Amino acid sequence: MLNTTINLYKNAYAGLPRKMWLLSLVMLINRSGTMVLAFMTLYCHHIGYSMQQGGWVVAIYGIGSLAGAFAGGKISDRFGFYHTQFLSLLCGGILFMILGQMQSYTAICICTFFLSMVNEAFRPANATAIAYYSTSQNRTQSFSLVRLAINLGWGIGSGLGGLLASINYHLLFWVDGCTNILAAFLLLAILPKITLVQQKQLQESKQKKSSTLDISSAYKDKPFLVFLGLQVLFATCFFQLFTTVPLYFKESLQLNEFLIGTVMGMNGFLIALVEMVIVFKLEGRRPYLILMSYGTLIMAFSFLLLNIPFAHGFIIALVFMFFITISEMTAMPFMNSYYIARSTAGNRGQYAALYTMAWSLAQVIGSSSGTQIVQAAGFFNLWCLVAAISFIGAAGYRYLYKQNVKRHFSAT
Repeated sequence: MLNTTINLYKNAYAGLPRKMWLLSLVMLINRSGTMVLAFMTLYCHHIGYSMQQGGWVVAIYGIGSLAGAFAGGKISDRFGFYHTQFLSLLCGGILFMILGQMQSYTAICICTFFLSMVNEAFRPANATAIAYYSTSQNRTQSFSLVRLAINLGWGIGSGLGGLLASINYHLLFWVDGCTNILAAFLLLAILPKITLVQQKQLQESKQKKSSTLDISSAYKDKPFLVFLGLQVLFATCFFQLFTTVPLYFKESLQLNEFLIGTVMGMNGFLIALVEMVIVFKLEGRRPYLILMSYGTLIMAFSFLLLNIPFAHGFIIALVFMFFITISEMTAMPFMNSYYIARSTAGNRGQYAALYTMAWSLAQVIGSSSGTQIVQAAGFFNLWCLVAAISFIGAAGYRYLYKQNVKRHFSAT
């Protein structure tokens, strides 16, 4: 039994390029300091602003993310993913430190907007980098390895963030900024410089060997646009994890900052422990869209668990985090592979930008509406609504899969 388990883990990590491991190390360092966003609503409440004002700050982060994702995709296609990643990490780190010094609500909102715009420009470039360093055979594994590093860092950052917040909230901004800057220079130190010409040459050679769809523009790819709409539904629900869920843990379940950080950190550690194995077992056995449907159904169940009235608060928080993490591991690794498979060397940044923008739009919607619904109708009704939206999203993924199957057979 032990040997079988060991071999399973070996196979799950086998065949990944060295550069993917180095890129993942950069992400681990960066995300080990990720703590500001998870505690932003609590931070705003701590310095005297209302729950709704805290929710709007996170929503403004999402608005900035929209602009950053669009710009990041354009810049990545124009100047290359390598320099785009470096500048985003470096400038984002500086802006985290500046944000921690802001006191007025207006200054916090303005600084948050520019921080998110710079910070989220990283994502399309990073997705393009992963596609560059990986092959079609190990692409989902490669995305999952980076997600593993991100979530392991998230686990470290959330746990450390809870401890730092219990001491002084301003420490969160300094640590987040320093790890961003450290990751930027680590990227230069351990990954060879890739020019735009090199980037396009290798991607075009891969393109000739693959079966990627020949679509000139992401804006003309109708199944992809429907997919983006479903992503907005999925992510609007998922982003409650960073806004209303911490507030619920504190106000309704009576957990302190340290316990909130511990529970939030469980998400990252669980992903780091088992996601690669889950991806290895599921890859190729079910269509990507069907796996997304399963994951979205599990997310609906997770939020309904928060309405159980008779359990201990800390236990409910742990059970919720376990199931929403299972949901995340079942759906999210395959979302990246789905859209990357539809892109080409010349428009990959465009696809990645639109994908990132869908998540950013969901962050705006989820962050602004979630706190408003809590204020007007309470947490119970919010969790019921989130579950209902998740059920609709799950049905949508399954419908899109059936439409793709019909389109494939009608074309043959």
